[in-house]
Order: sequence, then C-alpha cells, then structure tokens
Amino acid sequence: MKSRILIFLFMGFVGSLQAQPLQLWYDRPAATWEEALPVGNGRLGAMIWGTVDEELIQLNESTLWAGGPVDPNPNPKAATYLPAIRKALFAEDYTKADQLTKKMQGLFTESYAPLGDIVIKSRNAGEVTNYRRELDLATAVATTTYTKNDTQYRREIFSSAPDEVIIIHLTASQAAALSFDLETKSLLQFVNVAESPTEIAMRGKAPAHAAPSYQTADPNPIVYEDPTGCKGMRYDLRVKVIYQGGRVTADKMGLHVESADEVTLFVSAATSFNGFDKCPDSEGKDEIALASDYLNRAIEKPYEILKSTHQEDYQRFFNRVSLQLGDAERDEIPTDQRLKAYTEGAADPAFEALYFQYGRYLLISSSRPGTQAANLQGIWNPLMRPPWSSNYTTNINAEMNYWPAEVTNLSEMHEPFIDLIGNIATAGRATAKNFYGAKGWTLNHNSDIWATTNPVGQLGEGDPSWANWPMGGAWLCQHLYDHYRFTRDVGYLQKTAYPLMKDAAAFCLDWLVENKSGQLVTVPSTSPENRFIGPDGKVHEVSVATTMDMSLIWDLFTNLIEASEVLNVDEDYRQVLTQKRAKLFPLQVGKRGNLQEWYKDFADREPLHRHVSHLYGLYPGRQISPITTPAFAKAAEKTLEIRGDGGTGWSKAWKINFWARLLDGDHAYKLLRELLTYVGTSETIMKGGGTYANLFCAHPPFQIDGNFGGIAGMAEMLIQSHLQDIQLLPALPAAWAQGTVKGLRARGDFEIDMAWEEGKLSTATVRSEAGGTCRIRTLNPVRVTGTLFKREGNTLVFETEAGKAYRVVGE
Repeated sequence: MKSRILIFLFMGFVGSLQAQPLQLWYDRPAATWEEALPVGNGRLGAMIWGTVDEELIQLNESTLWAGGPVDPNPNPKAATYLPAIRKALFAEDYTKADQLTKKMQGLFTESYAPLGDIVIKSRNAGEVTNYRRELDLATAVATTTYTKNDTQYRREIFSSAPDEVIIIHLTASQAAALSFDLETKSLLQFVNVAESPTEIAMRGKAPAHAAPSYQTADPNPIVYEDPTGCKGMRYDLRVKVIYQGGRVTADKMGLHVESADEVTLFVSAATSFNGFDKCPDSEGKDEIALASDYLNRAIEKPYEILKSTHQEDYQRFFNRVSLQLGDAERDEIPTDQRLKAYTEGAADPAFEALYFQYGRYLLISSSRPGTQAANLQGIWNPLMRPPWSSNYTTNINAEMNYWPAEVTNLSEMHEPFIDLIGNIATAGRATAKNFYGAKGWTLNHNSDIWATTNPVGQLGEGDPSWANWPMGGAWLCQHLYDHYRFTRDVGYLQKTAYPLMKDAAAFCLDWLVENKSGQLVTVPSTSPENRFIGPDGKVHEVSVATTMDMSLIWDLFTNLIEASEVLNVDEDYRQVLTQKRAKLFPLQVGKRGNLQEWYKDFADREPLHRHVSHLYGLYPGRQISPITTPAFAKAAEKTLEIRGDGGTGWSKAWKINFWARLLDGDHAYKLLRELLTYVGTSETIMKGGGTYANLFCAHPPFQIDGNFGGIAGMAEMLIQSHLQDIQLLPALPAAWAQGTVKGLRARGDFEIDMAWEEGKLSTATVRSEAGGTCRIRTLNPVRVTGTLFKREGNTLVFETEAGKAYRVVGE
C-alpha cells in the first residue's frame, strides 16, 4: 500500500487541535454488555464492565470462528434449475420462479465465537465512592477508578497492536492494597492450566459447526465433533502477572494475588486458524506457541513503555482527523445521561463530534492491517450463536463497515476487507461455476472467515429474498476501486484491484441475458430482503433485472472502463464493456414519481421496508446525482419520502448518506439525531434503531455497521468526491452553522482541512499527495491563493504538485 508520509508529518499539528474532551464516561459500572466499553487492536478485543468487586472483561479473538473450509459444491444440481427459472420469469410465472429458486441454495455460514471471560474478584470490602469509568478515545485506554476504605483504586486497560496483548494495570494509593482472585472461563469447550506460579492458561476449541441463531428447528445447532468434516478450531488464552509487593500463586482455579502494591496482567491469545482454505485442526497453526510468543515478548517491557508504544501507534491513525462542531458544554454529564438528554432534544454538537470520533476509534480497534475484516459486531461478541452469526452480511452491512475508512483518513483499516475480498474471489469461482455455470467469481448474501460464497438457505430452507442474490461480488469490487480512487496507488490497482474486478465482471457478462427488447437483464433477480406484489395479487420474491442488480453491474463496468484507461490496458475489452453497459436495462421512474425498484412497477409488500437497495446508484454508487442526473435524483428523493425515515440502526445510517448525496443536510441531520436515540437493552429485534448507552448502534440488537454508516454520513455532509469535483460542505445542516474539520480525505489523493462560519466556507487547505488536477466545488464563492486557477460555474479548477498544500478562501 502507498506511503502516507505527508499525513504523518502533519499528524502532530492535527493532534494539537483536539481541544474538546474525547471521552465516554460513566458514574456506575456496566449492568449489561451494551453498557460495557470496548477496546481492541484489530485482533484482540475486550468488553470492560468496570465492576468493583467482581470485574468482568469479556474477550474475543478475530479468527476464532466455528467451522472450517467450505464445501465448494454443496448442491450439485443447483445450476440445472436455472433454465426453468428463467423461462418461468419471462413468462411472468413468479410463483414457480420463487419455488425453483429455493432449489439453488447452499449451506449457511458459520458463526463468530466468543473467546472467554476474565473475572477479577476483589477481596477488599468496603463502601465505594468517587466511582468513574471511562474510555479515552484520544489514547485508546479504558480506565476505572474508585475509592474504598480511603484507598483510591485504578485500573487501566488497553489492547496493544504493537505488542499483540491486552494489558490490565492495577494500582492503589496505599501499599499492599491489591488482593484479588482471577479466573478465566468460556462458553466454548475449555480446560484451565497453571503454567507457572504467575501464569495460567485456558485452552480449548470452537465448534465444528454452529448454526445461525434464527435456525431454530435444528435439534443440534452446536456440534463439536463432525466425523464428516473438519474438527473445530483450537485456541489458547494466557494470563501472566507481573507484580510489586505481596505474593502471587496460581492453580487450575486461577491466579491469586495477595497484598500487592502494583499489578500488571498480560493477556495473550491465539487460535489455530491458518487461512480460509485450511482445516484449523489438522492443518492449523500452533496456537500455544503463538500465544506464548506474544506473551513472552511483551513481559520484557515495562508498563509505561507498553502504554506509550500503544498510544503512539494508535494516535498515528486517530490524530489524522479532528472535528469541532460546537462547545463541549455537556462533557461533564455521564455519557449515558448525555445520550438521553440528546434524545429528548438537547442541542449538543460536541456530542455529535464525539460520536464521529468514536466510530473512527471502533474501526481502528476492529480492523488493522493483517487482521480479519470487521464483522457484524466488529470484533466484540459474547454469544455462541450471535445474531445473524456475526458474519459478513454482504447485501449492505459488511460494505457499510468500510464506508468511512477512506474519507475519515483510515485507509489502512480498509486493507483487511480488501484481503477478505481476495479470499472470497478464490472461493467464489467455484460458486460461479457450480451454481450458475458461469465464469469468473461471485458472492451471495453472506460470508464468513471461511469465505463462504454460495447462496445460503440450507438447501432450500431460506427465502430467496435474502438467500439468492449473486451480486455481492460486484458490490465488493466497488471497495477495490474506491481504495484506488482515494489513494491513486497504481501498483495496487494493477496487481490487486483490476484482476479481481475483471474476474467479477466475467461472471456478470455470463449472468446477463437479453430480454425481448434486446436489453441486458439479470434473471433471476432479487432486491435484497424485499418482496413485491405481482400481477396475480400475491407476494413474490424473484423477478428480473432489479434496479440494484443493474446499478451494481453499471458501477462495476464503469469502474473497470476507467481502470483500464488508467493502466492503459485491454482496449478491446474496454470497448466490450462500454457496449454492454449501453445495453443494460436502464433506470425507471415509477408511476408515483419514485425510482422503480423492480423490473416492472410492482407494489411493495412492505412500503416502509428498511432496505432501500434500489438507491445504490445514489449512494454508495455515483450513477445518480442532483448535479449530473437531476430527474433520477428527484425520483430517488420521492422514493425516500415514500419509504419514510424509520428503520433499524444501519438502515437509518444509510438514509443519512442518501440525503447527504441529495444535498439536503437538514434532512440528513434529522436522521443523525434519530440514529442517536437512546435504546435500552430491553428493546427487541427490529423495533427501530438507535444507540445503546456505550454508543454501540442498536439494530437492535447491536450491529456495528450503524456506527460506521452513521459517521460516513456525517463525513458525506462535509465533503463529497464521488463525482468529478470535490464538493466542500455540500450538505451542511443549519445546526452546524460553524465548525472546523481537519484531515478528511477526497478521491484523487487529496487531504482537506476546512473552517466555516454562518454556514459558509471561510477557509480550506487542500494538500495534494499525488499531484494532478484538483476541482473544488462550493456553495459560496471561493478562490485559491498562490496559484493559477479557472472557474467552471461553481467549480474552481487548478493544477497541483505532489506534496504541496493550497489555500482556498471565501470571497
């Protein structure tokens, strides 16, 4: 990946501008998982409850999943049904098409597993006063402090990426005040072992199979021994004590600390995962050796060195961006109370800025280069069968996780997702061939660490509306190309993105067929998780050429055409794509003035459905815009009016981005406020989204995509660069009449700082890393100082040199 030297040089200046407190804090311990505070280094995650007498720290390791490598052909007859499905759909026999499409399903994905719990039981009795627990986003350290018997106690916890361990540091204001017992336990199979007088280990294995939580009819949802397949993944968790004063002993019940002055706990873990295509049992890595190596290297370093190294590593990413939207007048209020006050209507722009930075913190903590991609819950999951298996839901949620990566200056955090796409492409070639008789590679609705790509549904149990959708590959390719558009890394485009995109297009070219008008359509076709009412008055799921299908293919072909021009390759192939793109079934405006979702102007089974997949071309695509296609933009706006502003957490986050792309900042802001609606843990699935006390997004239940989609929408209100121009403050809401932001990224390899007053841009700095033409579009007149420029309507055009900064000022 491309060097980011210019950004690092600017890092210290940006960091010095973080004037507002960036802390989540609470005046009581967590009562539920959704109140606990997350730390992570991309691989090791922990949820910290901050309990005084019995502290609970729940652990995850990003590679710890049930299952093993996928069966590449679990339904050998799948492709034989395709001709009959196409015949039925062209004859408008939707009932038959629904029934036959179910016969093209494969198996469900596997589930992300919890690692285990650390429980620290204090032996210090007494009344607790002066309690506070906090997560400092500026340092990525979680701290719990309290007073008991005139002694002040302090716990600091962080997950170190450089040292690959979680550190728990305990101190007290009085000597010999630390006495506690520490135990480890897990929902997985495990045994505890005393490795030495100061070290314990918990080792065991994950299931060979864990069925999705919604597969309620399965009599054996968790299977540890699978005689027909790969045995489950092994894991090793180790805790080592370094202490001053007192004494420590260890046995199979755990660690026992007596009258210590200071204690540092080193937590290390590893699994036998050795790649998506290798059995983690027979072909697995030595998890005990890995965990021991991480631990032994870390314990050689003093606590302060470990902490400073962790902070320096974390801050080189986090400090790239600062955002100030108003004074932090409410930062002295505990975060849960602050969220409740905000829900009741309090104006708190500094809280919105805190939420923005929290999303960036979560991405840094759950997706680091060399780790696994962030799943539905990032890396934080306490359940054996988590909601939707905590997998990669690829009809929106997995992609949404990475919407903020580039624009919020965390391009490196995109890399695990790009790596996952490479794995999926490898597995997806078998799915393209075996399920569809097509070349190239494809992906359906779900994936997991094993790169599952088949239509899920357990061989016919699933509804085609969510099980059968072979467009996931086309969507993933947008991330491949967008990473290039932001970084302009031609080497990456040539070696990684272009070959994967071209192979995904090979599937699409085979998948497309001509209708009676000579237009290219997808058959069968679904619109993720939605249904329509057919001409027979019945509810159906499978159609022809849904708008999302056609928009995804348009996007892939357009990106490939551009990429081939950048690389100066495949001129004949480029012409083929251009011709095929011109024949794609076009966007349609329905009788209500809305953008049509289906091949025909069918009525929706659920007019207020949470998915708005047919607006992909508006966001994250670039096919629809008020600037380039005003008629379709108007139809998209009508669609959103009909769908309404309601929805689950991630759905509302997507709508924030839609309204920002429609340049309606006030409507986008309305939805942001609704996304930041306090949700208690008693709220159940699908009752409307919001935010938990720890600022995790509530689907409900928790899904991290809403956090990431929400902050992507905030960034989209401040800067857009998907078209030819970089638009500064394109959808600024009235509530953000003044503010500053530093370090946002724009396509073309530009970095942007801005300040605005009374809703108008006052100054901006544009730093060019790669050089080239820069086009700046603003709502109010501006000019560029120190260089020649020309005006094209509301757009300033000027040439830049790599490594230089340019100043834009309001007129």
